[in-house]
Amino acid sequence: MSEPLAAVVAVVAVTGASALGAAVVGGVFFAFSGFVMRALGDAPPSAGLTVMQAINRTAVRPPLMITLFGTLLAGLAACILLVVTAAGAALWWAVAGEAVYLVGVVGLTVGFHVPRNNAIDRLDAGSTDAVPAWREYVTAWTRGNHVRALAGVAAAVLFGIATALATTR
Repeated sequence: MSEPLAAVVAVVAVTGASALGAAVVGGVFFAFSGFVMRALGDAPPSAGLTVMQAINRTAVRPPLMITLFGTLLAGLAACILLVVTAAGAALWWAVAGEAVYLVGVVGLTVGFHVPRNNAIDRLDAGSTDAVPAWREYVTAWTRGNHVRALAGVAAAVLFGIATALATTR
């Protein structure tokens, strides 16, 4: 394999992995917005809150964290490779994908969802005082999650376009 072909293969692999990772993360958030949060909100408050507390503790483990932050790093690597290989228009689609993913997925997760998750983790699920906080959490968290899901899908499309353009040079 010649060096230029190897470079194209590397670009396509990393950019394609970025598209796949963004799609997976967007899909996870879509599932939460589509039915998980509705089910938790429809459950008795103490049950919904208890389960969400468990989900939040479980979520910060490798499967989700590697995919969430690995996609961010893969997107950055794709942008760097696209600069180095002078990929033209593919670069700008990848930069757009990285920006959407950074702000709409990672930024919203760290700046909006994590503080809310930490706040409900401190609630006593059996307390009647927790009910209003839980109801507010479900509404606000789910609205923000719709944005994360949409951003993940949009980033996947943008990275996908970058991948397609990188293969046609």
